[in-house]
Amino acid sequence: MRWDHLFDDLSAQLEHELRTEQADLEQEEERLRLGRLPLRERLVALRRSAEAEQVLTIRLVTGERVRLRLVTIGRDWFAGSVEAPPRAVQMAVPLAAVDALLLSPAQATTSLIPVAEASELGARLGLSFLLRDLCRRRASVALRTRGGQVTGTIDRVGRDHLDLAEHDRDEPRRATAVEAVRVIPLDQLVSVTL
Repeated sequence: MRWDHLFDDLSAQLEHELRTEQADLEQEEERLRLGRLPLRERLVALRRSAEAEQVLTIRLVTGERVRLRLVTIGRDWFAGSVEAPPRAVQMAVPLAAVDALLLSPAQATTSLIPVAEASELGARLGLSFLLRDLCRRRASVALRTRGGQVTGTIDRVGRDHLDLAEHDRDEPRRATAVEAVRVIPLDQLVSVTL
């Protein structure tokens, strides 16, 4: 009888140690996953959450706070709609222009959930692609840079810069309306508003 109790006790201790070791391994794997988690994946998790209609508050490197309903996430940028009276506007923001995401505790937890991203075209498209598309469409834009805001039409997009024909946003791009052509390095870009 005593041997049975001894073996049962040893078996329970071994089982407990194995469970503890497995829990330690899982915690270490989670720490490693979080250590490699980029900001972009946290945004993808927020967009894919059940509360996809939630609004994010973003603080830009200029100190400006923007409340944005996340719509699209590219390779190095994201876009969404911003409530700006008298109407909502579309805004794209380079990830490098984000000073901080100001999340609620629930949003912070949601953003950490692992998401297996399907092969989306948007995930491969960089900021330059978005800017070239706006250039082709001859869309009037407001660009916020680290130095201020300027309006006009994007004339061309280079590897690391763009040319903006400055004019009033309400006017179409005409040679007579262009005040100057501003060459802006892409790393100075904070947001693009349509």
